[in-house]
Amino acid sequence: MNPLFDTLTVPALTDQLRAEGYIADRGLATALLLSLKLGKPLLLEGEVGVGKTELAKTLATMLGRDLIRLQCYEGIDIHQAMYEWDYARQMLHIRALSATGTSGAEDDLFSPRFLLERPLLQALKAGDRCVLLIDEIDRADDEFEAFLLELLGDFQATIPEIGTVRADTRPIVILTSNRTRELHDALKRRCLYTWIGFPEPEREFAIVQERLPEVGAVLAAQVVAAVNRLRDMDLEKLPGVAETIDWAQSLSALGADSLTEEAALDTLGAVVKDRDDLEFTSKSIQDVVA
Repeated sequence: MNPLFDTLTVPALTDQLRAEGYIADRGLATALLLSLKLGKPLLLEGEVGVGKTELAKTLATMLGRDLIRLQCYEGIDIHQAMYEWDYARQMLHIRALSATGTSGAEDDLFSPRFLLERPLLQALKAGDRCVLLIDEIDRADDEFEAFLLELLGDFQATIPEIGTVRADTRPIVILTSNRTRELHDALKRRCLYTWIGFPEPEREFAIVQERLPEVGAVLAAQVVAAVNRLRDMDLEKLPGVAETIDWAQSLSALGADSLTEEAALDTLGAVVKDRDDLEFTSKSIQDVVA
């Protein structure tokens, strides 16, 4: 148990997140609270653009901690994620040794002074002073996922030339996945889990008003309703909450106070991000803004 969060409750956490502009439902707030209290990583799966990454950013701001973000991608390995050796400085060091005729100092080549710390190592050293965001873990491969098991299980990692690096205190860890592939059970067992789906219209309307107070209630309600119609269509890429906010902001920037067919067509690229989807929705714009 983490004594820092012993007295924190779900309603209090929900209020604190909302004060930072993030509106969480009870299920998400409960999962986050358990993660904080138990010191376990939280795995967030869900559609693109529903606020998974934003939750980690908001939490770091709320707690006054550094956000350390590892953006995963296909082919990422331990060196991009954990550490690398500064080969350029090592070569300069070797040349300096050769020029002065110094011997025996080559052992210094693989010391911490030549170590480049990447996000995971930075998080281990920062401990409870940071929030570690491992973003889109589903884009990484099985080997990288296996490497994370030691880190998330014991909050330690081994650097062969130096030894084992352990976190003195545990960072808050949030992993996100868009479920482009199924994650292994071993990784899931080390985490608490929750699914973030599209919010109900009432909460999405509240999110738009919270993020864009300059947008009128009529326009915000019309945009939310239109986005929900888009999600019911057979689109390749369904719009998330991020697209709802972008669309409302784009309409407001053009001076629109209601969602007309003309205004929707002018700004459709803010909410639809696929060419075929764009052509289809353009032809069906009456159904979208109905």
